Amino acid sequence: MDALLFAPVAVAIALTPGPNNFCGLNNGIRAGVGAALVATVGRVAAFAIFLTVSAVGLGAMLLASEAAFTAVKWVGACYLFWLGLRAWRSREFSGLEVIDGGEVKTSGAPVHLKALIAQEFLLGITNPKAIILFAAIFPQFIDPSQPALHQFVVLGAVYLGAEFVSTAVYAAGGRQIRRFIRTSQGVVRLNKATGGFFMGAGGLLLAAQR
Repeated sequence: MDALLFAPVAVAIALTPGPNNFCGLNNGIRAGVGAALVATVGRVAAFAIFLTVSAVGLGAMLLASEAAFTAVKWVGACYLFWLGLRAWRSREFSGLEVIDGGEVKTSGAPVHLKALIAQEFLLGITNPKAIILFAAIFPQFIDPSQPALHQFVVLGAVYLGAEFVSTAVYAAGGRQIRRFIRTSQGVVRLNKATGGFFMGAGGLLLAAQR
């Protein structure tokens, strides 16, 4: 096992666009980079569960089970569609408010970190592709001549750390996007873009194969 060799691979995988990274981008727009990083605890908790499942050998069993994979896929897709529909229909954007003249400014409303953490967790735990990642990719970096459990712990810690790096990148991008939201119409467009992405991600998830 070479954790240093795995680190850039982990960061590259973590940076791959997907529902959780878009959630980090969205949280960066709404609540800032700090809040987005705190919310990533939910994502990391979900992925830690998948890591544990893979470490004890259940990941391969889940991949082999058509019923289990399909069930997780449908739950995840329904959650994404619900998030997307809610965002699409919204005329407001948390963290921002419309002032006289239709301009937009920071609202100063409190950030509900528990809700952001829960959303990250639900997006992570209902994504069957995470099972594929940990059950199929991790074993390639395991040295069979060394204790497997220790290697899973080290590689897992490296990957979970990479998720925070990914969130920082996407949330910082979201913070920059926020600077361009100047009018109420811009808020509506952003909500529709957010909703469209989540619903599109749900459709892609339904099309996913093992």
